[in-house]
Amino acid sequence: MVTCNIMKNSTQNIQKSYFETDAWAQQHYAIGIDEAGRGCLAGPVVVGAVILPVNTHQPMLKDSKLMSKAAREKAFAWIDEHCTWTIAMADHVTIDTINIYQATLVAMKQAYLGIIKKLPCNAHELKYVLVDAMPLKIAPEEKHSSLECHYFNYGESLSPSIAAASIVAKVTRDRLMESLSEQFPAYNFAQHKGYGTPEHIAALKTHGPCSIHRTTFIKNFVEHHEEPKQTSLFC
Repeated sequence: MVTCNIMKNSTQNIQKSYFETDAWAQQHYAIGIDEAGRGCLAGPVVVGAVILPVNTHQPMLKDSKLMSKAAREKAFAWIDEHCTWTIAMADHVTIDTINIYQATLVAMKQAYLGIIKKLPCNAHELKYVLVDAMPLKIAPEEKHSSLECHYFNYGESLSPSIAAASIVAKVTRDRLMESLSEQFPAYNFAQHKGYGTPEHIAALKTHGPCSIHRTTFIKNFVEHHEEPKQTSLFC
Protein backbone atom coordinates (compact mmCIF):
# COMPACT_ATOMS: atom_id res chain seq x y z
CA MET A 1 0.00 0.00 0.00
CA VAL A 2 1.43 3.37 -0.98
CA THR A 3 1.30 5.95 1.78
CA CYS A 4 2.42 9.53 2.00
CA ASN A 5 3.02 12.32 4.49
CA ILE A 6 3.63 10.03 7.47
CA MET A 7 6.25 11.47 9.79
CA LYS A 8 7.80 10.43 13.05
CA ASN A 9 8.60 13.45 15.17
CA SER A 10 11.17 13.82 17.92
CA THR A 11 9.46 15.02 21.07
CA GLN A 12 12.37 17.44 21.55
CA ASN A 13 11.15 19.37 18.52
CA ILE A 14 7.47 19.57 19.47
CA GLN A 15 5.99 22.31 21.59
CA LYS A 16 2.76 21.53 23.39
CA SER A 17 -0.29 22.00 21.15
CA TYR A 18 1.96 22.91 18.20
CA PHE A 19 -0.01 21.00 15.57
CA GLU A 20 -3.42 22.11 16.82
CA THR A 21 -2.33 25.74 17.04
CA ASP A 22 -0.94 25.61 13.51
CA ALA A 23 -4.15 24.05 12.14
CA TRP A 24 -6.47 26.37 14.05
CA ALA A 25 -4.64 29.47 12.80
CA GLN A 26 -6.02 28.55 9.36
CA GLN A 27 -9.43 27.48 10.71
CA HIS A 28 -8.42 23.89 10.02
CA TYR A 29 -8.63 20.80 12.22
CA ALA A 30 -6.55 17.96 13.63
CA ILE A 31 -7.52 14.40 14.57
CA GLY A 32 -6.00 12.91 17.71
CA ILE A 33 -5.77 9.11 17.98
CA ASP A 34 -4.77 6.99 20.98
CA GLU A 35 -5.43 3.57 22.50
CA ALA A 36 -6.14 1.95 25.84
CA GLY A 37 -5.55 -1.65 26.87
CA ARG A 38 -2.50 -2.73 24.89
CA GLY A 39 -0.85 -4.31 27.91
CA CYS A 40 -3.88 -6.12 29.33
CA LEU A 41 -4.20 -9.87 29.71
CA ALA A 42 -7.89 -9.84 28.81
CA GLY A 43 -10.39 -7.90 26.73
CA PRO A 44 -9.97 -5.70 23.68
CA VAL A 45 -7.67 -2.87 22.82
CA VAL A 46 -9.79 0.26 22.36
CA VAL A 47 -8.85 3.23 20.17
CA GLY A 48 -10.31 6.70 20.42
CA ALA A 49 -10.25 9.39 17.72
CA VAL A 50 -11.19 12.99 18.53
CA ILE A 51 -11.47 16.30 16.66
CA LEU A 52 -11.42 19.32 18.97
CA PRO A 53 -13.22 22.54 18.10
CA VAL A 54 -11.01 25.34 16.78
CA ASN A 55 -9.13 27.21 19.53
CA THR A 56 -9.92 24.71 22.25
CA HIS A 57 -8.09 25.42 25.49
CA GLN A 58 -9.47 22.90 27.93
CA PRO A 59 -7.29 22.12 30.98
CA MET A 60 -9.14 18.84 31.58
CA LEU A 61 -7.48 17.30 28.51
CA LYS A 62 -4.55 15.40 30.01
CA ASP A 63 -2.92 11.99 29.79
CA SER A 64 -5.77 9.71 30.88
CA LYS A 65 -3.38 7.44 32.79
CA LEU A 66 -2.54 10.32 35.14
CA MET A 67 -6.16 11.20 35.89
CA SER A 68 -8.56 9.88 38.50
CA LYS A 69 -11.64 8.02 37.33
CA ALA A 70 -13.84 10.97 38.32
CA ALA A 71 -11.64 13.40 36.35
CA ARG A 72 -11.71 11.15 33.27
CA GLU A 73 -15.47 10.84 33.42
CA LYS A 74 -15.85 14.61 33.71
CA ALA A 75 -13.48 15.18 30.78
CA PHE A 76 -15.27 12.53 28.72
CA ALA A 77 -18.60 14.28 29.31
CA TRP A 78 -17.07 17.54 28.04
CA ILE A 79 -15.63 15.79 24.97
CA ASP A 80 -18.97 14.14 24.24
CA GLU A 81 -20.74 17.50 24.34
CA HIS A 82 -18.23 19.65 22.44
CA CYS A 83 -16.13 17.43 20.16
CA THR A 84 -16.42 15.01 17.28
CA TRP A 85 -15.25 11.57 18.36
CA THR A 86 -15.44 7.86 17.66
CA ILE A 87 -13.98 4.59 18.89
CA ALA A 88 -12.83 1.31 17.37
CA MET A 89 -11.84 -1.96 18.99
CA ALA A 90 -9.75 -5.04 18.26
CA ASP A 91 -10.89 -7.94 20.41
CA HIS A 92 -8.85 -10.67 22.11
CA VAL A 93 -9.26 -13.03 19.14
CA THR A 94 -7.79 -10.48 16.73
CA ILE A 95 -4.98 -9.74 19.17
CA ASP A 96 -4.10 -13.43 19.48
CA THR A 97 -4.29 -13.87 15.71
CA ILE A 98 -2.20 -10.96 14.41
CA ASN A 99 -0.46 -9.73 17.63
CA ILE A 100 -1.21 -6.67 19.74
CA TYR A 101 0.85 -4.24 17.68
CA GLN A 102 -0.88 -5.06 14.41
CA ALA A 103 -4.29 -5.28 16.10
CA THR A 104 -3.80 -1.80 17.53
CA LEU A 105 -2.91 -0.42 14.10
CA VAL A 106 -6.02 -2.05 12.62
CA ALA A 107 -8.20 -0.44 15.28
CA MET A 108 -6.48 2.93 14.76
CA LYS A 109 -7.20 2.72 11.05
CA GLN A 110 -10.84 1.90 11.77
CA ALA A 111 -11.09 4.83 14.17
CA TYR A 112 -9.61 7.17 11.56
CA LEU A 113 -12.04 6.00 8.88
CA GLY A 114 -14.90 6.22 11.35
CA ILE A 115 -14.24 9.81 12.34
CA ILE A 116 -13.74 10.85 8.72
CA LYS A 117 -17.41 9.96 8.20
CA LYS A 118 -18.34 12.35 11.05
CA LEU A 119 -16.18 15.32 10.03
CA PRO A 120 -17.52 18.68 11.24
CA CYS A 121 -15.85 20.33 8.26
CA ASN A 122 -14.87 19.93 4.63
CA ALA A 123 -12.28 17.17 4.36
CA HIS A 124 -9.73 19.65 3.00
CA GLU A 125 -10.00 21.60 6.24
CA LEU A 126 -8.44 18.63 8.00
CA LYS A 127 -4.71 19.30 8.26
CA TYR A 128 -3.19 16.78 10.69
CA VAL A 129 -3.69 13.27 11.99
CA LEU A 130 -1.81 12.96 15.29
CA VAL A 131 -1.09 9.52 16.73
CA ASP A 132 0.50 8.55 20.01
CA ALA A 133 3.70 6.62 19.24
CA MET A 134 2.43 4.33 16.46
CA PRO A 135 2.98 4.84 12.69
CA LEU A 136 -0.55 4.80 11.33
CA LYS A 137 -0.50 4.44 7.55
CA ILE A 138 -3.26 6.07 5.53
CA ALA A 139 -3.65 5.22 1.86
CA PRO A 140 -3.87 8.09 -0.67
CA GLU A 141 -7.47 7.22 -1.52
CA GLU A 142 -8.39 7.60 2.17
CA LYS A 143 -7.12 11.15 2.54
CA HIS A 144 -6.62 14.38 0.66
CA SER A 145 -3.12 14.95 -0.68
CA SER A 146 -1.96 17.56 1.83
CA LEU A 147 -3.13 15.78 4.99
CA GLU A 148 -0.14 14.99 7.22
CA CYS A 149 0.03 12.10 9.67
CA HIS A 150 2.45 12.58 12.58
CA TYR A 151 3.26 10.15 15.35
CA PHE A 152 5.39 10.78 18.41
CA ASN A 153 5.98 9.57 21.94
CA TYR A 154 4.28 11.22 24.93
CA GLY A 155 1.49 12.32 22.61
CA GLU A 156 -1.01 12.72 25.45
CA SER A 157 1.24 15.34 27.03
CA LEU A 158 2.07 17.21 23.83
CA SER A 159 -1.24 17.19 21.99
CA PRO A 160 -4.66 17.99 23.50
CA SER A 161 -6.25 16.06 20.62
CA ILE A 162 -4.32 12.91 21.53
CA ALA A 163 -5.08 13.51 25.22
CA ALA A 164 -8.78 13.68 24.40
CA ALA A 165 -8.51 10.47 22.38
CA SER A 166 -6.76 8.75 25.29
CA ILE A 167 -9.60 9.79 27.61
CA VAL A 168 -12.25 8.49 25.20
CA ALA A 169 -10.41 5.19 24.78
CA LYS A 170 -9.76 4.73 28.50
CA VAL A 171 -13.27 5.60 29.68
CA THR A 172 -14.87 3.43 27.00
CA ARG A 173 -12.67 0.45 27.77
CA ASP A 174 -13.04 0.78 31.54
CA ARG A 175 -16.82 0.83 31.21
CA LEU A 176 -16.71 -2.26 29.01
CA MET A 177 -14.51 -4.18 31.44
CA GLU A 178 -16.77 -3.21 34.34
CA SER A 179 -19.69 -4.64 32.39
CA LEU A 180 -17.77 -7.82 31.55
CA SER A 181 -16.89 -8.22 35.22
CA GLU A 182 -20.53 -9.11 35.85
CA GLN A 183 -20.23 -11.99 33.38
CA PHE A 184 -16.90 -13.21 34.80
CA PRO A 185 -17.04 -12.39 38.53
CA ALA A 186 -14.14 -14.68 39.47
CA TYR A 187 -11.64 -12.29 37.85
CA ASN A 188 -12.88 -8.93 39.20
CA PHE A 189 -12.30 -7.11 35.89
CA ALA A 190 -14.09 -4.07 37.33
CA GLN A 191 -11.14 -3.51 39.64
CA HIS A 192 -8.08 -4.07 37.41
CA LYS A 193 -9.68 -3.79 33.94
CA GLY A 194 -7.78 -6.85 32.69
CA TYR A 195 -4.26 -5.68 33.52
CA GLY A 196 -1.80 -8.14 35.02
CA THR A 197 -2.20 -7.23 38.67
CA PRO A 198 -1.29 -9.76 41.39
CA GLU A 199 -5.02 -10.26 42.04
CA HIS A 200 -5.71 -10.98 38.37
CA ILE A 201 -2.77 -13.37 38.03
CA ALA A 202 -3.84 -15.21 41.19
CA ALA A 203 -7.35 -15.60 39.75
CA LEU A 204 -5.90 -16.94 36.51
CA LYS A 205 -3.86 -19.53 38.37
CA THR A 206 -6.87 -20.54 40.45
CA HIS A 207 -9.62 -20.56 37.83
CA GLY A 208 -7.75 -20.72 34.53
CA PRO A 209 -8.59 -18.33 31.68
CA CYS A 210 -12.07 -17.24 30.66
CA SER A 211 -13.25 -16.69 27.11
CA ILE A 212 -11.99 -13.08 26.86
CA HIS A 213 -8.42 -13.72 27.98
CA ARG A 214 -5.65 -13.20 25.43
CA THR A 215 -4.09 -16.65 25.15
CA THR A 216 -0.81 -15.24 23.83
CA PHE A 217 -0.51 -12.98 26.89
CA ILE A 218 -1.14 -15.50 29.68
CA LYS A 219 1.29 -18.31 28.81
CA ASN A 220 3.58 -17.38 31.70
CA PHE A 221 0.72 -17.69 34.19
CA VAL A 222 -1.30 -20.68 32.94
CA GLU A 223 0.53 -23.81 31.82
CA HIS A 224 -2.48 -25.59 30.35
CA HIS A 225 -5.68 -23.94 29.27
CA GLU A 226 -8.69 -24.71 27.11
CA GLU A 227 -9.23 -22.90 23.86
CA PRO A 228 -11.65 -19.98 24.26
CA LYS A 229 -15.25 -21.02 23.76
CA GLN A 230 -16.16 -17.58 22.45
CA THR A 231 -14.79 -16.75 19.01
CA SER A 232 -15.19 -12.99 19.39
CA LEU A 233 -16.05 -10.46 22.04
CA PHE A 234 -18.49 -8.83 19.65
CA CYS A 235 -20.70 -11.79 18.76
